[in-house]
Amino acid sequence: MAGHSKWANIKRKKEKTDAQKATAFTRVTREIIVATKAGGGDPDANFQLRLAIQNAKKANMPNDNISRAIKRGLGSTDGDQFEEIIYEGYGPNGVAFLVQTLSDNRNRTASEMRYIFSRNSGNLGETGCVSWLFEQKGIITVAKENINMNEEELFEFMLEIGADDVQLVEDYYEIITEVSELETVRNLLAEKTSIEEAGLSFIPNNTVEVSGETAVTLLKLVDALEEHDDVQNVYANFEISDEELEKLKTDL
Repeated sequence: MAGHSKWANIKRKKEKTDAQKATAFTRVTREIIVATKAGGGDPDANFQLRLAIQNAKKANMPNDNISRAIKRGLGSTDGDQFEEIIYEGYGPNGVAFLVQTLSDNRNRTASEMRYIFSRNSGNLGETGCVSWLFEQKGIITVAKENINMNEEELFEFMLEIGADDVQLVEDYYEIITEVSELETVRNLLAEKTSIEEAGLSFIPNNTVEVSGETAVTLLKLVDALEEHDDVQNVYANFEISDEELEKLKTDL
């Protein structure tokens, strides 16, 4: 699981300083539409839809908007024909990137991803060029304050119900599972405590330590990718120490 805690830490610290992005509702709307098309409009019977609704509520999307997105997913209008495309590329210092998108125009999105990478000292690569450096896992996030057991007890409990690993990231526990075990572990954990979020993530098998201008350029590349309407998630295999991240805040 090398690199996951550091990347989650970077993301969480950035979220504290970034302004709320206007693309948030667009992303979760598309996620709901795609999940509904794939598995139907009943969240009790569609785990992916439940996760999408959870993300929508985290983004403070009103219930009416969620209902409309589900109805759009149940329909078949041409404007809602989104497909998931994962783009692979490199940032400065050979850092690997996976960019998960939902697009209704593959050619447009590819062109814009290539532009964003090149403008931020990176290169869009071919399919398969970096995906082998990542492994898809389930990630469940729980606030530390909501856990009423010590770390050893928590770790033992997580292994008993099928989790692979538990990591402490600032004030949160990140519970890591196999993709196939995510729903089971989430449901069993939800019986014990409240869950901040749960979903699938790509975790790097190894990481690259960066600092200074390289770190600044990489974080700006992440920002540029995340600001694109088609982008759902950005994954990368770089690490920045907490101390370095604090020093860089004025440059971001």
